[in-house]
Amino acid sequence: IIRSILLFPTIERMSESRNGRIATPLLCWFRYVLYATGYLLFKPCPEKIKSMLLNMCLRMLDLENEFTILNVLEPFCLANAAYLGGQEMMEVVERDNETIKEHLPKLTFYYGTIDPWCPLRFYEDIKKDFPEGDIRLCEKKIPHAFILHSYQEVADMTGDWLKEELSKI
Repeated sequence: IIRSILLFPTIERMSESRNGRIATPLLCWFRYVLYATGYLLFKPCPEKIKSMLLNMCLRMLDLENEFTILNVLEPFCLANAAYLGGQEMMEVVERDNETIKEHLPKLTFYYGTIDPWCPLRFYEDIKKDFPEGDIRLCEKKIPHAFILHSYQEVADMTGDWLKEELSKI
């Protein structure tokens, strides 16, 4: 491995972030309500109605439906996603400084300025703990969920970083 780029790294204190404070109680404590609601609402719902609902939501979010994602509305899919999210909220607590220290020369961290999962203070903390690391702050206001709208910009940027890295070999 020549380089590992961590984009908007949610590697610590997830439940303390702005989104984490909302998601943690929902995913850890109210997830059974989510299961029951999902089961009652979506299990008897015909595929055509699920598809319409999903397409409406995607349009509201200004996203294109490039693939079939109806399984997202299946109760067991919702239950598994909620369980995974709850586990993340409970398990992603402390940053693994030992692993970071061991691999620091090969790591690039790219933190956002408007990231509701990873506030600016997380960037400041890691920058203070690893001043010699390649730890960058996004000046372009790219959101945490960059894959929805800013994927090309992020791909071009990381591609340029990797070209620099490969030119050293």
